[in-house]
Amino acid sequence: MSLVRNDINQMETIPSAKKTNIRWMIVTMCFIVTTINYADRATISVAAAPLQNDLGINAVTMGYIFSAFSWAYALGQIPGGWILDKFGTKKILSWSLFLWSLFTLLQGFVGFFSTATAIVMLFVLRFIMGLAEAPSFPGNSQVAASWFPDNERATASAIFSASAFVAIIIFNPFMSWITQSFGWEYVFIVMGVLGILITFLWLKVIHSPKDHPRVNQAELDYIKQGGGLLEMMDKGANKEASKINWFHIKQLLRSRMLVGVYIGQYCISTLTYFFMTWFPVYLIQERGMSILEAGFVAVLPGLSGFLGGILGGVYSDYLLKKGKSLTFARKTPIIIGMILSSTMIICNYTDMEWLVVGIMALAFFGKGFGQQGWAVMADTSPKEMGGISGGLFNTFGNISGITTPIIIGYIINATGSFNGALVFVGLNAVVAMISYLFIVGEIKRIELKN
Repeated sequence: MSLVRNDINQMETIPSAKKTNIRWMIVTMCFIVTTINYADRATISVAAAPLQNDLGINAVTMGYIFSAFSWAYALGQIPGGWILDKFGTKKILSWSLFLWSLFTLLQGFVGFFSTATAIVMLFVLRFIMGLAEAPSFPGNSQVAASWFPDNERATASAIFSASAFVAIIIFNPFMSWITQSFGWEYVFIVMGVLGILITFLWLKVIHSPKDHPRVNQAELDYIKQGGGLLEMMDKGANKEASKINWFHIKQLLRSRMLVGVYIGQYCISTLTYFFMTWFPVYLIQERGMSILEAGFVAVLPGLSGFLGGILGGVYSDYLLKKGKSLTFARKTPIIIGMILSSTMIICNYTDMEWLVVGIMALAFFGKGFGQQGWAVMADTSPKEMGGISGGLFNTFGNISGITTPIIIGYIINATGSFNGALVFVGLNAVVAMISYLFIVGEIKRIELKN
């Protein structure tokens, strides 16, 4: 008996295995790929000024070319979410990365054709690129829901969402240098090749939680006990994924909470698409900077947006850990961020370049701080259709990618100035804040009815 008792005592003194932290490596990989994603979208804005001069494109036509990506990206969200649910996150996102990189590369060769043909080809290639990128953010949302517990999810989502700003910090100066040194065509070629190479790294690093060779049971238990959905990334995890369930989609569209979230995301994405399309042109044409100057000046607002994005996610999770409700923890940084973003309108009332850059940096910081939409999606998506739910959310967000560049193009063409454009973008931040304050209500996971 004493031997048995000694054995039991020895077993009780053996410490449980320390949990691994593979989930942070996973979100780092998502961050790298999403940075490439945003940089590839921004290639056209960096190349826009010399491209307009070479091809004789006016502001309205350029606005339509800017919007081509988003027409397809918005249309592809629900089908993209469906194929994620049906075939698995890793496989679909790897194909997505490879294909959008390929079509980025091909844009570098439109200069060999006549002006009319080049314009059509640019629109078509940007359109196909948008289709290829469609599963990317719903897939990221699935990764966050699968790999992270509730009280870390906003931080994880903030990390890959902040990649938009890192793309500005790192790639805008790099792409501006390529454009000024070698020509606008080489921006597309270099970025396309880089994305294709990153595809092979993605395949090596990314796995679903239960399939990852380096994760231990302690980390899996930690994720699951904290509300993580370990199977969400798996092929066939959703038994109903063989077809799009329109009855369930109608339930999502009838949710007042989600309608408010969709409106908010549309408005917040308006800020994103201004920065990704017309902002470099604003610095060059309205503020008289060179292409290279605009690329480097954009670093400060980009860095501010990145810091805001990380701090917003960390602050939201901090509020949750301190016992605040999920609703309070998610809404608070969004409202603060949108107030800060609306300050960009002040740029219309100063000619001092340093002040303009400072105000835009504050607006970028606010946009990043309030960019909690994907954390909200991970919190609210029904477990049966995480991909489609994220795709529907991103559809509404990226309709602004269609409307924003076109509306701004018409404003510039009609007024010869960016003043009205800044007012338009700033007011969208105000509407996003109002939507989260008065429409969204309580934030909670949707329970589907059969």
